[in-house]
Formats: sequence, structure tokens, C-alpha cells
Amino acid sequence: MACNGTDRGRLVALGLAAFIAAMVGVTYASVPLYAAFCTLTGFGGSTRVAAAPPRQAAEREIAIRFDANVASGLPWTFAPDAREMVVKIGAPSLAYYRARSASGRETAGSASYNVSPPQAGAYFVKMQCFCFEAQHLGPNGAAELPVAFYVDPAILDDPDLRTLPAITLSYTFFPARTQASAGSARDKKPL
Repeated sequence: MACNGTDRGRLVALGLAAFIAAMVGVTYASVPLYAAFCTLTGFGGSTRVAAAPPRQAAEREIAIRFDANVASGLPWTFAPDAREMVVKIGAPSLAYYRARSASGRETAGSASYNVSPPQAGAYFVKMQCFCFEAQHLGPNGAAELPVAFYVDPAILDDPDLRTLPAITLSYTFFPARTQASAGSARDKKPL
């Protein structure tokens, strides 16, 4: 049986509609898929997340440098308590950042982060971090924001990173999309 022009037109239209629907689906899925890929591989300086550190730390130490930035539009100051600490690879460590609002109203910020060099992101593991949720500061409020982390001992097996002297953890706070008070930083340890 031969296809006439009308049937062929419908077939092409259905094919194009299916293609467009597939492209829309891929567009919506690309961001979470890319984020999952970066988290699993450390690509682009993304870090891994874990509930607990390894059972044993290595003797080798590495310097961890801390960087803090605030994007325009968020009236905060933000800085680490210490610019650098030396830790044993595999040992749990805790660092603190401090945020302070210069606004007379409640403000909210969300932190994004990265690790330098980017290849080290696969070995930098966070157990607790303020970057996982929006932080809310009351009028002229302040908060102490902890980061619990360790450097995976597997870094010592990586020929490109086994002699790496330092890793930099960098955060940038951006204005949050929501001003809701759930998970408020003002409920955390005051300064």
C-alpha cells in the first residue's frame, strides 16, 4: 500500500512533534543530570558528600585554603575564620565561615562553591555544609556557618595529585530566591 501526501505529512509532523518533546525533556533533565555527574566525578571542582569520614587518616598533610565572596545584590560580608588550615588526609576537619548582614531587613543567601584545582574536587568530601540550603539573616544579623569535611585518602593514589600541596575551597553567596525563614541561619550559633 502506498503512502499518499497527507499520510506522509502526518508522519513527518508526528516525528517532529516527538523530536521537539524529546528535546524539551532533555533540556529540563540536563541541569540535574549535569549536577549529578559533577558531584560523582568532581568535574569542574564539584565536591563529594559523605555521612562519615574514613576509618583511618593518612600521615600526609595538605593545606586547605578558604575563600569567601558575596555577589552584588546581597548586602552581606562573608569571610572564613581562618584563611588556611593544615589537615591530615582522611581526617575529619571543621572550618567556620561568618556571615553578617548590613541590611535593616531579613535577607537570604545561597552559597555556591568550587574547589581548586578542579581535579581535587573528586577527593574533597563534605559531611556538613551551609551551602546545601538557603541561609537567612535577620535585620543586621550574623551567623557562624560550619563546614565539616575531609580529603579522601584516594588522592594519594592519583599520580597527578599525590604531591598536591594545597586545595582551595571557595564559596560565593548569591541572593536567595526565597525569603522564607525555614532553615534560618539566625537559628544557628550566634556570633
